[in-house]
Amino acid sequence: MVKIISKIMKIGICNDHAGVQWKNQIIEVLTSKGYQMVNFGTDSTESFDYPDSAHPMASALERGEIDLGIAICGTGNGMAITLNKHNGVRAGLAWNTDIAALVKEHNNANILVVPARFIPMEEALAIIDTWLSSEFQGGRHLRRINKIPLA
Repeated sequence: MVKIISKIMKIGICNDHAGVQWKNQIIEVLTSKGYQMVNFGTDSTESFDYPDSAHPMASALERGEIDLGIAICGTGNGMAITLNKHNGVRAGLAWNTDIAALVKEHNNANILVVPARFIPMEEALAIIDTWLSSEFQGGRHLRRINKIPLA
């Protein structure tokens, strides 16, 4: 008999002040589903600069300390811009489940970015679930991804 050992996926999560409540709910839901969560974000609703949580999470992903990441800020744009400065990161901004599936299937996004101020929490959880359950399609998409890094 072969014993199957499954690895517990370790997911980093980062946020600014706009994403505190979201982060806490997402951590609770994903932990209940068996994911190990690593918090890189702030727990305060006081003004917080998103790069101060985005860079540490992106670096942890590049070092292999986490498997995937989720980033949350008001529009999602600041996080996505910051995260994508890292060569080992492909951060995709998604505001619905169709886009969430495509950022994984076509771009193999290893960080999902969600805009806290523009979608309800229920939609955010559906987006995250879709992204986590989608698979990279490879093929022509791999060729394109291989052209992304400049260095």
